[in-house]
Amino acid sequence: MNRTVRAARAAAAAVIPAELLLVLCAASGVRIPQGAVLTAEVLVLCVLGLEAWVLRGLYAAERAGGAGRGAALREAARTVVPVRVRRLLVHELRAAHSLGLWTARRRHGVGAGDHAAPYTSPQTAMMYAFVFVSVVETVALSVLIPWPAVHRVVLVIDVYGVLLMLALHAACVTRPHVVSPDGSLRLRYGALFDLRVPADAITSVWVDRRYPEGRLLRLGEDGVLDLIVGSQTTVTVELNRPLPYVRPLGAHGEATGLRFHADDPGALVAAVRAGREAATAG
Repeated sequence: MNRTVRAARAAAAAVIPAELLLVLCAASGVRIPQGAVLTAEVLVLCVLGLEAWVLRGLYAAERAGGAGRGAALREAARTVVPVRVRRLLVHELRAAHSLGLWTARRRHGVGAGDHAAPYTSPQTAMMYAFVFVSVVETVALSVLIPWPAVHRVVLVIDVYGVLLMLALHAACVTRPHVVSPDGSLRLRYGALFDLRVPADAITSVWVDRRYPEGRLLRLGEDGVLDLIVGSQTTVTVELNRPLPYVRPLGAHGEATGLRFHADDPGALVAAVRAGREAATAG
């Protein structure tokens, strides 16, 4: 069964992108040879048949082990669909949802009494610059490319790219860091990263402006996790125990401390301290 599961995952990873490319071309008005369409559809049907057969076997095994129907189906899907694919799909859906929240001027996961701490200030100008350059590129290519079919494909790709950048920024705006009334902390970066820090895991928190180099997430040799926005962090959290976290594509790790950016670090630090003091006094 293990070999069959690996084969199903590999087939899905190879065939699904090709199917998406054909859908993109069809949506752009590109004429696709009938033989290519027929071949792709046959491959997709074979993959779907293999996936269904593997899912059925995994589902039956989970049910035999005593799992309920819903739990058995979810576990079978987790086994067949790679975690990176699942997380990317979830990110796309959450980012699209964030566009609606952004338009409605609403925020996600911010309740009554919570302190919301935005963190997008260092990247806002850059994100809008990327969007502007992409729009200019789209207009320029529409003039320079003489072939209508190629122009349609490029247009769809460029428009999707613009929407994706706007959705990423919208996810960051509508999903700020959150400090709960008890002093617990929720660190986020859009729909890509979400880490809950219990109040009792925090030893101390203070304003600490740094300019680290690296990607969005960087785990230092000292075990401190940097959540970097615009090449900077402004808050440091000292923990009394290692805290597990999940990277955007599903890899797991543990952090012994946290550094992240907040547009108003002083207000966030004050909210965490006030919440912890109130919880201790209560």
